[in-house]
Amino acid sequence: MKQISLGVTLGLALLTGGCSSVFDRQVEWEYVEPDHYPVVKAVGYAPVSVQKGQTSSVRRINAIKASKLDAYRELAEQVYGQRIRGSQTIQDLVLQDDQLQASVDAVIRGAEIIKSYPVGEDTYATEVKLDMKKVHDMYISTSRPRRIKNVTYY
Repeated sequence: MKQISLGVTLGLALLTGGCSSVFDRQVEWEYVEPDHYPVVKAVGYAPVSVQKGQTSSVRRINAIKASKLDAYRELAEQVYGQRIRGSQTIQDLVLQDDQLQASVDAVIRGAEIIKSYPVGEDTYATEVKLDMKKVHDMYISTSRPRRIKNVTYY
């Protein structure tokens, strides 16, 4: 499933390469002041026509959901990084096979959906943001030790 989603995302990126300025930046950082935490913004895209569904309305709703997941993946890549694996097969000094695989495994908490909207005639986009100060505060408040019967749990 991850390979299909990555393939769709890469296909969209290749197909829409210079068509619109919307596709120029998918992730951006915003700093308010040096002492503040950054706000990470990301945009996810999904085509309507390749979505499953018997009606155009169902396919449109599925595209909106898929674009949301793509936006969360963009955030996860920025916050946690991306694992890249590559391999090459050479036989008789001739390159036979060249593979590159990318993956991300993360939990995103505290992200907010800014908006979802159509882009062109067959694509939906979803913008999300993640305020790292909010994330910091969530983890600090949940990681404080609790005392139960004279035992401290972390």
